[in-house]
Amino acid sequence: MLVADIAALLIPLWILLGLVVLLGILALLGRIQGGRYLKPLFALMAKVPFLKRQLEKASKAAIERTNPELASAMRKLEPHAKQLHDPQQAQKAMSRLTREERAALLEMQEQQGGPELETMNRQMRRRLEKQQKRR
Repeated sequence: MLVADIAALLIPLWILLGLVVLLGILALLGRIQGGRYLKPLFALMAKVPFLKRQLEKASKAAIERTNPELASAMRKLEPHAKQLHDPQQAQKAMSRLTREERAALLEMQEQQGGPELETMNRQMRRRLEKQQKRR
């Protein structure tokens, strides 16, 4: 009887210990090869709607802290996200951005391996080249 009472009292401790171990595993996976093994885990978690919203919220907050111009550009482009595949609509949306926001967005696209020059039309390629010369 006494053992059962002690076991019942230790349940919160076991839960807390399990959460600490889980957090430690996530931290370890994040440190190994720049998070290579953590990225598929987050991709799997993003399939759950609640977790997807939380991950997007955390990502936006991190971008806001590190690069406010990029965060502002992303907020302005968000309503037009479905139409950005059309070059005219993309150009119209990009024209609403300030020079700093445009530069931050182009820098982010460069880092992520943005659009290949072959897939862009001539006008978009020339505009990109002009913007890169201005920097």
